[in-house]
Amino acid sequence: MPEMDGYEVCERLKENVDTCNIPVIFLTAKSENEDEGRGFQLGAVDYIVKPISPPILYARVQSQLNLRQYSRSLEQMVAQRTYQLEQIQDATILAMGALAEYRDPETGNHIRRTQEYVWLLSQKLQQNPHFSDQLSPELIEILRKTAPLHDIGKVAIPDNILQKPAKLSDEEYEVMKQHTAAGRDVIVEAESVLEEEHQFLVIAREITYLHHEKWDGSGYPLGLAGEKIPLSARIMAVADVYDALVSYRVYKPAFTQERSVSIIEEGRGSHFDPDIVDVFLEIKDQFHQISKQYSDEPEPTSAKSTR
Repeated sequence: MPEMDGYEVCERLKENVDTCNIPVIFLTAKSENEDEGRGFQLGAVDYIVKPISPPILYARVQSQLNLRQYSRSLEQMVAQRTYQLEQIQDATILAMGALAEYRDPETGNHIRRTQEYVWLLSQKLQQNPHFSDQLSPELIEILRKTAPLHDIGKVAIPDNILQKPAKLSDEEYEVMKQHTAAGRDVIVEAESVLEEEHQFLVIAREITYLHHEKWDGSGYPLGLAGEKIPLSARIMAVADVYDALVSYRVYKPAFTQERSVSIIEEGRGSHFDPDIVDVFLEIKDQFHQISKQYSDEPEPTSAKSTR
């Protein structure tokens, strides 16, 4: 061969991302074991020594084509199965989240709205240099999928508190706050059956346990402050509070978009991560669209909450 031999051709093919998966069969007069070994070391799938036997050559080529076809079929089967499992996972998570909402029916489409808020906010935050290294596309998808679990711990709260149509007493509020620990415990129990830590459940645990923490350290259950609060929980905090503000509850009316945005802005640097609030303000209209798309509320008011 002019300029380069077959070994170099194979090597260059395997180095190129566009050609690295092309099966290479050596057809050569070099019959020494070291020659054959070098060919396979470079990534060849077969090594045929001259003189050529057409039936053998045809059979060996056909074998590689059959393997390629089988491999593609297997990849398609795996992709389809993975998709089905992801669909089942998504449905299961939504069902678990809905279980908590079922005990508190006034929250309606809360889990759907907050899931969309979290996804939208995470995507926009990913464009911010401060968060771009922390928010990979994979993590953003995990945040979207785990968001419906944030209030799953409410299943452990007694009905007389969870469904009370009035302001909670201090003692009742302390019981209500325990839903964060109850949610964490559910996730921890799920983690206990795994042999190694899984990011999906780590994020789910952060969100369920810590989404009521505040930037200035005045939140619960741990009183964490600043970036000691996981990013997942800081994102969830904005999404959860915004939805509570724009939504009707038996103990409060739905606030207007303007009033809700104003309260979020007022909480910048105290309740919420200031950088996340800044990004929220850039996409507040999209939040409003989501709240309308999944709305189950009467007309909003600008009055203040009683809880």
